[in-house]
Amino acid sequence: MSWNWFKKIAKEQPKFWENYLASFEKSEGSNRYVVFDCETTGLDIKSDRILSIGAVAIENNKILVSSTFSLFVKQDIFKPETVSIHGILKEGEEKVVEAEAVIQFLEFIKNATLVGHHINFDIEMINQALKRLDLRKLKNQYMDTDIMFQKYKHYPSEQHSSLDELCDEFKVRKSDRHTATGDAFITALIFLKLKKKLSI
Repeated sequence: MSWNWFKKIAKEQPKFWENYLASFEKSEGSNRYVVFDCETTGLDIKSDRILSIGAVAIENNKILVSSTFSLFVKQDIFKPETVSIHGILKEGEEKVVEAEAVIQFLEFIKNATLVGHHINFDIEMINQALKRLDLRKLKNQYMDTDIMFQKYKHYPSEQHSSLDELCDEFKVRKSDRHTATGDAFITALIFLKLKKKLSI
């Protein structure tokens, strides 16, 4: 057994990570959903970065307006051409560093089931941020409103739908589209409609 291996095993995990892992040992909050969305500098999971995270909690099939999450992340990588989509300028909103964003996000989600539209991308962006902190991937179960919509419509797995298309289908207003908090709230409304239709 090498000394380096022993040091790696013995390395203390950050307190916030220990708290996050401990939440999965409790039944409390296990029926809680957190719908979230990340606005990013681009679509490359490894080279792009998170600009903002928005999230809203759901319990007992109700959106908890009092339990929302929103922050903007300082970034070294800045692409002016994406501002027209998400509206986030390099200077402007008060921002936190990526590590602090991850800490706050984990404290908010705990052991909740995560929900998002095309959620694999958002989860991988969070996982990449965790990797840069030498931490493991998210443990949360998750649900994708695109896949739920496929099941509702009996679409083949390769047929995907945009969030705008789901808004049109369920007559959900597209206010604050392309902001993390706005997209999270819209997705939460759609999730509740799909959850009811699929009897979940």
